[in-house]
Amino acid sequence: MLELAVLGLLKEKPMYGYEVKKRLDERLGHTWKFSYGSLYPTLKKLSKVEAVELEFPDGETLTRKKKIVYRITPKGEAIFEALLDESGASATEDREAFMLRLAFFRYTKPETRRRLLERRRGYLQDRLAKMKESLKTLRERVDAYSLELMQYGANETEHDIHWLEGMIEAERNGADGSQPGTDPSRFGVLRGETT
Repeated sequence: MLELAVLGLLKEKPMYGYEVKKRLDERLGHTWKFSYGSLYPTLKKLSKVEAVELEFPDGETLTRKKKIVYRITPKGEAIFEALLDESGASATEDREAFMLRLAFFRYTKPETRRRLLERRRGYLQDRLAKMKESLKTLRERVDAYSLELMQYGANETEHDIHWLEGMIEAERNGADGSQPGTDPSRFGVLRGETT
């Protein structure tokens, strides 16, 4: 998954390694846990497969490097698109994998975005039904703290479903959130709504 994140960020612009690290934290740190220790090995791996190329500003060389600028290559673009378009179960069932794809939805075709949003919503609706059934059947057998935790999970899942429905509706209405600066309230974000 780190490869997808790194290539997605480099697709926006070439960056130094520390810039990639900063952008990962800014863009994804609140929803996705990643190891900073794996960033440079991932950049090295992407370089070996020619998905990124290294630039040495100010006449630096690989043997006398101070700073390296990483730039995505056409091969890296193809790898990024393939990773982004993966549609297996993890694309919608795994929360971190879904959130990572969502961060780069601007590079996804509208019909693919809508399909992934609908699949994620369906998965969460099924999960919510199971949670509610568990709450009913376990009410007499578990302590209040466990019940509160289960209820919290159900509430969070309901909130996520509502959030996804707002994005699905926006996609159906032809809203295009792929451009920087798009008003996020058009996509169910920052409306001040609570569930």
